[in-house]
Amino acid sequence: MQTKIMFLVVGLVAFITISSFGVFAYLEYNDIEEELGDKALSTATYIASSPVVQGAYASEDPSSVLQPYAERVRKQAGAEFVVLGDTEGTRYAHPDEWKIGESMVGGDNARALEQGQSYVSTATGTRGPSLRGKAPVRDEDGDIVGIVSVGFLLEDVRAAIWERFGLLFMLALVLLALGVIGSMVVSRNIRKDMFGLEPHEIGQLYQEKESVLTAIREGIIAIDTDGRITMMNESARNMLAINGVIEGRNIHHVLPDSEMPKVLKHGRPEYDQELMLRGAPYIVNREPITIDGQLVGVVSSFRDKTEMMQMANTLSDIQRYSDSLRSQNHEYLNKLYALSGYLHLRKYDEAVQLVEEETSQQRKTHSVVFQQIHDPTVQAILTGKAARASEKKTAFHIDSESRLGALPDHIQKVQLVSILGNLIDNAIDSATGCPSPEVTFFVTELEDEIMFEVVDNGPGLPEGVDITSQGASTKSGDQPRGYGLSIVERTINELEGMLEFGNNENQGAYFTVYLPKTLPQGGS
Repeated sequence: MQTKIMFLVVGLVAFITISSFGVFAYLEYNDIEEELGDKALSTATYIASSPVVQGAYASEDPSSVLQPYAERVRKQAGAEFVVLGDTEGTRYAHPDEWKIGESMVGGDNARALEQGQSYVSTATGTRGPSLRGKAPVRDEDGDIVGIVSVGFLLEDVRAAIWERFGLLFMLALVLLALGVIGSMVVSRNIRKDMFGLEPHEIGQLYQEKESVLTAIREGIIAIDTDGRITMMNESARNMLAINGVIEGRNIHHVLPDSEMPKVLKHGRPEYDQELMLRGAPYIVNREPITIDGQLVGVVSSFRDKTEMMQMANTLSDIQRYSDSLRSQNHEYLNKLYALSGYLHLRKYDEAVQLVEEETSQQRKTHSVVFQQIHDPTVQAILTGKAARASEKKTAFHIDSESRLGALPDHIQKVQLVSILGNLIDNAIDSATGCPSPEVTFFVTELEDEIMFEVVDNGPGLPEGVDITSQGASTKSGDQPRGYGLSIVERTINELEGMLEFGNNENQGAYFTVYLPKTLPQGGS
């Protein structure tokens, strides 16, 4: 980058300097040529009209008068030569006296001798190419009796030009040197402003930034010091349902509750703030943008709080599965110790009874789970929840009439975990603490739908409370609650399904989920 800028500036300065120098040289050459031509012509006209010259031409020996007179005038005018001749072009005066009497050279006398004109011409004489002023000499009657030729060598013209151009040439070199130095300073400053990056590296970083902003699922919004939006990625547009050109609009008009202008005022970052944007909860981070210690804007990132809670619940389910398996392992070890004790005491009937009780329950559960339910995700969920129910001392029954084949491709595993995991967990938590806590699970395939049902014998649902609204919960405690059923309902809506719930006639509550086997056209 630095080299390119330097060559560009140097080339530009050199081009301007050379072009200016050439134009000036051309104009100056013409001016000098015109100036010397006028001088030669005026000198020739002056000599031709001199009474001394006119009288000499009438004498018997014109050269004796004209030669010293011509030399005197030549020196006064600074001309290269002053030559006088007769109408035949024979010299009467010449700087080289030995050439007197010879014919004049150049072939440019006709206009003066034949037409009586005074003019400037360029021709090559005995001393080389020259610029000449020609004038006819007339007698008292006005007849042409001779010619005067005053000349300056073209070589002297060029020398005069170069003499004038010497200073200009030095000035051009100084300008060129200043251009080189200036280009180096400018290129270094530009490179510094671009953080030492080359243009192709900046382009690559820009493409990477665009790819990152498109790939991340967090919404990103940036504003300048005037509160105008400078950037909003696709995730932010999708989450906030914003279409069209948004850049350049004020954040107050687009998202009045963003609180980004507040960060512009105090300049401090804010992390993990809960905020309502367009009626939905988000977890928001706001960070000031500074360049060289100067605040130039604010960038904000945000995630859907419900989605984050869904992810947290899924991770909690996985953790509970792990804890349940450890608990189940511990429980089986206790039963193995009891079995070992029966055998050691030779109480074989009690040992057989213990084994039969355990295998009977396991056989019944596994028979339904692995022979009548053929979806591995549902099998895994039921197995894990059975272990958790056992840990909670809650009977977990899988209806023997349950039937399920492989689930359709549009129902994702994480969606199924969110729906069934939350419903079964809520049922176990609700039933726990009752005299004989029980939870029953049932699944079957209808013509166009799959039906899941979870029933518990807990205290039932409270009246007058929308339990699917975010934050609503029948549980107590310090942990954040009220997101499970909200997530369940949202996930079911994503699958174009339906959720029914209510209290049983005797005791407890039921939740029934209907999921279509195929999405309606246009569904996602």
